[in-house]
Amino acid sequence: MVIQTVAPVGRSCCKNVLKEEVHAYFERIAPEIDRWSDRSRYYYRDITRLHQFVIPPHQRVLEIGSGTGDLLAAVAPAVGVGIDFSATMVALAQQKHPHLRFYCLDVETITPDAIGDRPQTFDYIILSGVTGFLSDIQAALVRLRPFCHRRTRVILTFHNFLWEPMLKLAEAIGQRRPQPPYSWLSMDDVANLLLITGYQSLKRGRRLLLPKQVPGLSNLLNRYLAPLPFFKHFCLTNYIVAKVQPVPVQTPLTCSVIVPARNEAGNIADAIARMPQLGSKTEVIFVEGHSRDQTWQTIQDVSSAYCGPLTLKAFQQAGKGKADAVRLGFTAATGDILMILDADLSVPPEDLPHFFDVIASGQGEFINGCRLVYPRSRRAMPFLNTLANKIFALLFSFLLDQPLKDTLCGTKVLWRTDYQRIAAGRRYFGDFDPFGDFDLLFGAAKLNLQTVEVPIRYQDRYYGASNIAHFREGLVLLRMCAYASRKLKFVR
Repeated sequence: MVIQTVAPVGRSCCKNVLKEEVHAYFERIAPEIDRWSDRSRYYYRDITRLHQFVIPPHQRVLEIGSGTGDLLAAVAPAVGVGIDFSATMVALAQQKHPHLRFYCLDVETITPDAIGDRPQTFDYIILSGVTGFLSDIQAALVRLRPFCHRRTRVILTFHNFLWEPMLKLAEAIGQRRPQPPYSWLSMDDVANLLLITGYQSLKRGRRLLLPKQVPGLSNLLNRYLAPLPFFKHFCLTNYIVAKVQPVPVQTPLTCSVIVPARNEAGNIADAIARMPQLGSKTEVIFVEGHSRDQTWQTIQDVSSAYCGPLTLKAFQQAGKGKADAVRLGFTAATGDILMILDADLSVPPEDLPHFFDVIASGQGEFINGCRLVYPRSRRAMPFLNTLANKIFALLFSFLLDQPLKDTLCGTKVLWRTDYQRIAAGRRYFGDFDPFGDFDLLFGAAKLNLQTVEVPIRYQDRYYGASNIAHFREGLVLLRMCAYASRKLKFVR
């Protein structure tokens, strides 16, 4: 008996028929696309604002399903490339935006050398309202991986499936253009597709409760109600920001440890003696800030007497506050990886290799210390301090769309190149943070860096007293939360 294997012709034909139907639809609708978009201008303005918030200007941007190119042009790319499988759409886009490049290609079969003379990678890849029209989403996502480098962010927007009846009604009454076959995907569906094709979801979000302009009501609902728990699940637009799954860095890495020090003379020698070597070269940068004890003199004495593998540097602040000290230290740093270690040594220097290993392995891009995992003495962190830490962690987790257990830990680690990007975009937030930690947290969230927490063995200080005025600084933190909410959460 001979058994023949036959390809699943029916399934393949069905797939091709659906693709051809979608392709024919966009060819047919292309001359009228701007007219239909104008009827939903409030919705498209919100999509544009979302992408302008996520994508800084002057980046390398690739858009899949670029249509007439308006969204790609709106993010002001240094290099902008649009891909669409409708030749008519591509011609219209090139006519409207001659400074950008558009190609008639199918993302499900695209190859790295399909655009330009040589393979290219991009800082951001946009798939806005595209996934539901693809006949093979998994193939498309796999095909896009060669266009990604380590820091590439992929932004996917798609409709909430709860809106299907309402959108069908809008089609019936002529308020929305008639649609071809469409896959209604949940947030978990898209996250799973990203996972099985080699991506990590960094941020999930929802927006737009009311997608039509109703004076006095739309902005109120969409700005203040849509971001809140419960209500956000009824928003029209779902979005996910993702990156390719990490690959460990193979080249030797150097590290700079910034140690802000004020009234910490008794901890300086211990900080150096206990500092591990991190990577191929470790520099320790002390930044002394207007101490009333012998901190500056001790730093100079210990540094001049040191004969070991570490590179030591020391600076004195002209300004005031930890934020100023951290920025001074980061500016002087030469390491690939930047770390903050408070000079009170309540975070043991011996724990720093855990941070180094996580960032070097690619398991995180912004590493936050967490003091609330291992046991700690009540003297190191009294009950009210612990309670405040947990409350602020909940607030910041809501603001950043990122689960965090301990936002107030002073030890934070990031790549120097990412810090430079945070510093370059600091004008968005302004100089609002006297502590320095939250400027980094908010900046990392704005850049959609992958934030992870590393547990530390928190200890009581052995020398001196805390420089923190808990009640006064708690009020400052509350003001910072209110400020950040306008910049990160309730944004229009």
